[in-house]
Amino acid sequence: MRMRVLAGVAGLAIAVAVGGSALAYRVGDTVTVATAADDFRLVDHTGLARSLRRLVDVDAVVVVSQVNADAGSRKAAKALEALKTKYPKSEFLMLNSSLGVTRAAITYEAKAQGYTIPVLHDDLQLAGEQLGITYAGEAFVLQPRTLKVLYHGTVDGAGKALAELKAGKAISVAKVAGSGTAIVFPERGMRAEHAKISYEKDIAPILADKCVVCHQEGGVGPFAMKDYATVKGWAPMMREAIRTDTMPPWHPDPTVGKFKHDASLSNDQVKMLVHWIEAGAPRTGGADPLAISASVAPEWPGGKTPDLVLQIPSYTIPASGVVDYQYPTTANTTTETRWVKSSSILPGERRGVHHILAGYIPGKPKSGPASASQWENSYGEFAVGGGAWEVPDGWGVPLPAGGTMGFQMHYTPFGKESVDNSKMGMYFYPEGKTPTYIMRHAVIGDSFIELEPNKDFQKEIGYLEFPKEAKLFSMLAHSHLRGQAMKVDMVEKSGKVTQLINLPRYDFNWQRTYDFAEPILVPAGAKIVSTWWYDNSVRNGANPDPKETIIWGDQSWEEMHYTSMFYQWTDERVGAEADATKQMLAGKVMGGLDDNLDGKVQLSETKGRVYKALAPKFAEFDANKDGGIDAAELKGAMPTLMSLTSRGGRNRSE
Repeated sequence: MRMRVLAGVAGLAIAVAVGGSALAYRVGDTVTVATAADDFRLVDHTGLARSLRRLVDVDAVVVVSQVNADAGSRKAAKALEALKTKYPKSEFLMLNSSLGVTRAAITYEAKAQGYTIPVLHDDLQLAGEQLGITYAGEAFVLQPRTLKVLYHGTVDGAGKALAELKAGKAISVAKVAGSGTAIVFPERGMRAEHAKISYEKDIAPILADKCVVCHQEGGVGPFAMKDYATVKGWAPMMREAIRTDTMPPWHPDPTVGKFKHDASLSNDQVKMLVHWIEAGAPRTGGADPLAISASVAPEWPGGKTPDLVLQIPSYTIPASGVVDYQYPTTANTTTETRWVKSSSILPGERRGVHHILAGYIPGKPKSGPASASQWENSYGEFAVGGGAWEVPDGWGVPLPAGGTMGFQMHYTPFGKESVDNSKMGMYFYPEGKTPTYIMRHAVIGDSFIELEPNKDFQKEIGYLEFPKEAKLFSMLAHSHLRGQAMKVDMVEKSGKVTQLINLPRYDFNWQRTYDFAEPILVPAGAKIVSTWWYDNSVRNGANPDPKETIIWGDQSWEEMHYTSMFYQWTDERVGAEADATKQMLAGKVMGGLDDNLDGKVQLSETKGRVYKALAPKFAEFDANKDGGIDAAELKGAMPTLMSLTSRGGRNRSE
């Protein structure tokens, strides 16, 4: 296959690559290498997000361009692996900016070649385009924090640059001419075209469709996109937010699953916005669509008033200190059973509300945390950045007449005393209409997590096993400030694994419910496995203290492993109830400890405080002496395990 070479390249040579011949060349004068890298966030071949700005604890960052099945690229990767071993205090990344290549193909190449260095998928070419990459195996040595390009050229030259940095010397040769298989960046030759992108016809419609819902007067966004002047003023920050995948706040991996209410930008929209901003955010003339359609955010989602509004008792959030979970209750004023189709919880003081959970209490509520043990049904939940909850037509959750609605309120002081007046709105099916199916709710949680100090990408696993067939409708992921990434897999009894959702990057500020475009059929005996990664290092700018060992806890400086899911048992109908949720939740502790999913807890699967607690009595708990504690044997170990998770009252995993 012959690849197009950029105009003006200084030198050309024919190079043989796997799959045919390809043009190769040295860096030409017409391609300007960046003086500094702009930060980006890209997904690597393992499905995890990587960015540059967070690499604050290394001596240098080395980025090398990579092309699949390319001899020169493989040679450069091998040399890079050697440098990784030699310079452990530097960070090494490979960047695949090839047009049309899939992440699956990159993953296959990385595994086949035994790469231990992350290979980032620059599918929109924005990272490689900005750096000035032109050929496979091209190396860039960056200064941490500033991302200044200290060296550019061959991987061998990068090794010499690292040696000088390690010795405390300045880099003597900052550029070494190199050559390799050409990587084509078509947009580089279209700068004049980018300046012709129309704000009125192209940009404003994208912003109106994807951004204004939050960025309007009274919305949750920090500014309102009310006109061109405002957008142009914020344009540089918008470019950074798009490149680092901070905005829009939609984090599912687009290669895994399909979801309703997808708030992401398409690839073409991302490139158009970034290139328009890089062209100076020009305006081509005509009426300003955003100014014409400027509006004020409605109080309730979609501007629709709920059928029932429950006012949560007000609470004064102190300026500082620790606030234990609050458990207020509100009388349910309905006089007959109603079926709930959707709900929305509106936090009164967004700066101080961490989460709100709600559950129906049929009788007189107990005082404080004990009231949560009375909850019978769940009607959605609010976490930072969350939105409304709804079920498809034909499904519902019953709200019996009378009784009480209980709430779990998590408040976090933010430096100023403030009064919270949150409320919950519920939307019912019309009177007399009964849905066919009942929506159930459960949480996958691992209350035995223990995060090591100064470590990122620490992996923790939890699961629930479905005792009978069900349909899975939605999931909400929740952790605290050290949550880094998460995914959910369905593992069937046959061993078949289906990935349901992947969040390459978890953002504490945007904890959404993700509704599957089509319900997922869960066979009897299948495990829904929630895998979390945590960053308890200095690379995490939100980390309260990277020197601490962190365990499960209610407060934001502690941590959680929590994945909420709504589902329907396929054999259950309204009037023919057959709920197996309690049976499923009986296996929650096993699911939190059994990392290899074999239905037993081996001592090697435990660590920290769990290991110390189980090790002295493990032989006693393992009654059949098969090397693992099975479900029946786990009952004997429960008092020991529960002593490790002793907390006052109900927590989010219960």
